[in-house]
Amino acid sequence: MSEHGKWWHGRWWTAPSIAVLATLVVVAGYDRMTARASDQEATPVLAAAPAGERTDSRTINGTGTGRVRGTPDTMSVDIGVTTRGERAQPAMADNRDQASTVFEALRDAGVEESDIQTTSFSVTPVLDDDGERITGYEVSNTVTATLHDLDRAGAVIDAAAEVAGDDIRIDGVWFSIEDTSELVAVARAEAVKRARAQAEQLAAAAGLGLDDVLSIEETSAPATPPVDYAEGDVARAAPATPINPGMQELFVDVVVTFAIR
Repeated sequence: MSEHGKWWHGRWWTAPSIAVLATLVVVAGYDRMTARASDQEATPVLAAAPAGERTDSRTINGTGTGRVRGTPDTMSVDIGVTTRGERAQPAMADNRDQASTVFEALRDAGVEESDIQTTSFSVTPVLDDDGERITGYEVSNTVTATLHDLDRAGAVIDAAAEVAGDDIRIDGVWFSIEDTSELVAVARAEAVKRARAQAEQLAAAAGLGLDDVLSIEETSAPATPPVDYAEGDVARAAPATPINPGMQELFVDVVVTFAIR
């Protein structure tokens, strides 16, 4: 090429013009490469997790129940006194005297003062057969007594009934285990064991495996059915009211969530 230029594609190009054209071509090529690189970076790539790596988004639940049985060592009994009178004040005074006698009998029978709690007190008008005229008033005072020596439970109930006579009310008894921590610990272990076994069976059926435990949810409640006793003379029929605590069942339900391997 001469220093004055060169004939190319029907035009006469000088050296400076050719240099500028070459620069434009290089810049255009770089822009196209940059655009392609940007497109590649913007495209999301989904990669599978390496084998054996935990993926918490894939989980499986197992449920289990642990059951244990224990002998109750505590009994709560609702003992009340109900009196009637033509007027409210005399009926309340009579009830106060009777209730005080019952409370004293409970204390004499070995029930601690802190284990005697008033649970209800009421004064209710008594109507005639037509429901139009007040003929008197009924007063009721009930306490819950908690007994820790079940061998004396029958004697305690009899002592209260003896002093109250026909005004006595025994609404029911409930048994419980004062310290359930050891029994609940056994039930929890059994519940989690059963939950894992169930999850392993489900995972194996699907050709999968279990990884770490992600969460454990627990609910538990002891079975405490009340034992009802009759009122008045029926409750006092035997010299010593028989009390049998039987066995009490406690159970723990758990839901365990596992990651899938």
